[in-house]
Amino acid sequence: MRFRLASRALIAGIVATLALGACGGSDTGTGTDAGGGGGLEKSKITIGALPIPDSAALYIADKRGFFQKEGLTVEIQAVQGGAQAQQSLMGGSLDFTQSNYVSTFLAVAAGNRMKIIADLYQATPNSFNLMVSENSPIKSLTDLRGKKIAVNSLKNVGTLAVTSVLKTQGLSEKDVQFLEFPFPDMAGKLEQGAVDAAWMTEPHLTAAQKNIGARKLADTMAGSTADLPIAGVVATEAFTGKNPKTVAAFQRALAQGQQIAAADRKAVEEILPTYTRIDAATAAAITLGTFPTRLDESRLQRVADLMLDQGYLKSRIEAKVVLPGTPG
Repeated sequence: MRFRLASRALIAGIVATLALGACGGSDTGTGTDAGGGGGLEKSKITIGALPIPDSAALYIADKRGFFQKEGLTVEIQAVQGGAQAQQSLMGGSLDFTQSNYVSTFLAVAAGNRMKIIADLYQATPNSFNLMVSENSPIKSLTDLRGKKIAVNSLKNVGTLAVTSVLKTQGLSEKDVQFLEFPFPDMAGKLEQGAVDAAWMTEPHLTAAQKNIGARKLADTMAGSTADLPIAGVVATEAFTGKNPKTVAAFQRALAQGQQIAAADRKAVEEILPTYTRIDAATAAAITLGTFPTRLDESRLQRVADLMLDQGYLKSRIEAKVVLPGTPG
């Protein structure tokens, strides 16, 4: 999706949170990629996004012209997994990307200097479930010992959440085999018997129940993972350092979309069919997470601490190091 550059944003500096009042205005001049005054360092940007509800606010902001009003021409590129998106981000073909927080902290632990510039999505009950086929003999989590479980990416929020619920039943990550498949393929893999269970989110949860009779085995966002922060928008530290006005403009525009997503479910239902494989009826029936309207250090720290507890990290990462304005 692309919008023509329509205005020059008047920018004060990097916005550190998605506060509801962060939305700025613009005049009617013509913006440029560089130059004096309030001009953006880069007006044409590319962002990666997965075709799931997490990114609804991004598409709402795009459709309603919020980026355009900030002087930004935005191209949204569909990506199928966090690993692909992060590689593109570090390689420079993406300026920003949607990323789950587990993958982000793992990348930071590996030495990649990244910044979370916006929060997108938080789990709610039954928004991320472990599903099995209709006639599966698996009736409880303990039946998963030695079984194959589909996740959209290895060592990410899915594996962390599943491992957390397995732990409550005395099982560990070593007791199962995780296999990586894109969300849209998981129902088919369940039906074919290629996997015994699948960690699914909407709209694929509702679609799998409707199309193949899949049933819920467990809610993976309960106990230690209840209300877990899921995903946000990340950029490299180098990009945020070189393009503070561009980042701030992007944050303000996205904040407007996020505010709408948080307050108006109908707006989310209307946007979902435009970038996911679901119809309007399914969009109205799915279980949605929440859309946080500010970037909160303490919430992000919870993810990093859970990763440390589960052995995903060798040492504690301070969440503040991944926020804008804090040296890595």
